[in-house]
Amino acid sequence: MSFTNTDLPGLLVFEPKVHEDSRGYFFESYNEKIFQQQGIDLRFVQDNQSSSSYGVVRGLHYQLNPHAQVKLVRVLSGAILDVALDIRKNSPTYGKVFSVELSAENKKQLFVPIGFAHGFSVLSERAEVLYKCDGFYNKESEAGIRFNDPSLNIDWKIPNIRIIASEKDYQLPSLADCKNNFVFNG
Repeated sequence: MSFTNTDLPGLLVFEPKVHEDSRGYFFESYNEKIFQQQGIDLRFVQDNQSSSSYGVVRGLHYQLNPHAQVKLVRVLSGAILDVALDIRKNSPTYGKVFSVELSAENKKQLFVPIGFAHGFSVLSERAEVLYKCDGFYNKESEAGIRFNDPSLNIDWKIPNIRIIASEKDYQLPSLADCKNNFVFNG
């Protein structure tokens, strides 16, 4: 298993070691010891799974402190463009976006720490996405940033006329106007 640092501190791409043979493949999608060796010592308490069709954009979502969540995102079938936005005040990468293609084929995962807004677009005909969370869902702490905020200029890899998003996601505020209680601690 290997971790790759991104340009955004704390945001990691995780690539599990995959064992393949004539029967198919096997891999550990999560191993607490491996994550602890990387300095990630947390307990996942909730798994969320979604199924979406091509063109769906979900995000950019997060929960405010004290109910913020770390997420470990992976794709069970299909392919997505996974997007994380640094919203930690005083961060050297505040307002910067990172995106990576996650797919059932490449088996990459994105580790999204507290202080990031998260979303994804579906690049395949359908995609099943699973993400582990270290905190429980808390409706009162729900927050988000509009996926098409012009200041972010995110290329979701979907033509604008093919994007399918919820009314709720279209109504989210811009980065400049969002609720945010995250501070970068170096």
